[in-house]
Amino acid sequence: MRAKPAIFRWMMRDEFLAQFGELPAVVVQAPGRINLIGEHTDYNLGFVFPAAIDKHITIAIGFAASNSCSIVACDLGETMRIDLNDSAWQPQQSWAKYVWGMLHGLGLIASGQRCFQAVFGGNIPLGAGLSSSSALCTGWGLALNELYGLGLERATIAKIAQYAEREFAGVNCGLMDQYASLLGREGHFLKLDCRDLTYEYVPADLGEYQLLLCDSRVKHSLADSAYNRRREECAEGVAALATQYPFCMSLRDANLEMLKAIEGQVSATVMRRCKYVIAENARVTQVERALRAGDLAQVGAAMLATHRGLQHDYEVSCAELDFLVDLAEAQADIAGARLMGGGFGGCTLNLIRGAAVAEFEQLVTEHYAAAFGIQPLFYPVNIGNGGLVTR
Repeated sequence: MRAKPAIFRWMMRDEFLAQFGELPAVVVQAPGRINLIGEHTDYNLGFVFPAAIDKHITIAIGFAASNSCSIVACDLGETMRIDLNDSAWQPQQSWAKYVWGMLHGLGLIASGQRCFQAVFGGNIPLGAGLSSSSALCTGWGLALNELYGLGLERATIAKIAQYAEREFAGVNCGLMDQYASLLGREGHFLKLDCRDLTYEYVPADLGEYQLLLCDSRVKHSLADSAYNRRREECAEGVAALATQYPFCMSLRDANLEMLKAIEGQVSATVMRRCKYVIAENARVTQVERALRAGDLAQVGAAMLATHRGLQHDYEVSCAELDFLVDLAEAQADIAGARLMGGGFGGCTLNLIRGAAVAEFEQLVTEHYAAAFGIQPLFYPVNIGNGGLVTR
């Protein structure tokens, strides 16, 4: 489904009415997110710089008169029934694992609570790295919190959503996606400190520029194993640094001068991984200052530096993503571009003059299709608010 957020809320409201013969008690929207800078820094307890976007998961929910919960996944044409008192039940559909995880995390399984009925759908592109799974979890967290009057703070819902993804869907994620989805503010980026989870809002005054995602439409199979290996390599670097600097508990505590002290103690590969993370942490602060000063050229330069670091030092890029960034870098109307997300596929994020978007999309389509035989997809995104709850 593709619709503006307000229209989408009405669509889910009407779908709920069609499915259950009554109006929902609550309608919730939870957005996806982009991350302007700060990639692979979250699990190294550094800084990230995400923002909520104007693409959402929308959930309409109300209490049910039956002894089981009915959930309709509108986009998939699937229906699931859950007995809240059956703690041994196991979901089969992949999306159901996230819902089941949220029910557990919120303490609603075997709680004696009334059952609910719900419909949901979304316009967050799947597999594009816009965190549709986290939006699904945070959306259910907001919906269930409101329906059952649980009184939970959004930061608490974010942690429960992380728990659901980790324990029930097997995604070893940080908290960036959930915080952005729940705490995002229209027209602002969220500078999040992943060590103590403090955050501040930074105005996103992009002037004549806008953010455009180019979807490579590839996801290479080594992504998950490579991600885990990068975490191990970073931990190896921290362990070596701690022998020289006992205060160093994560790469957040290190700088490039300190890194020189362990040269020879760890492999050249580990040195490159650590070099990237330390430099990327510094770039988040650099971009914050540049945005506050209105220096979009510096923002774009940092984005390109991030991509080259991910390409050569962290080695999580791929030929398709490098091609898209190289093409963007050659365009005068693009201030910066980089891969966004874990790597090995997904989207590039481009800071582009609004007037040049159509021409650039045509250029990319022609060249990318010729090189890889794939038609790319494009998603212009605007920075929006975090989760919205309406009755």
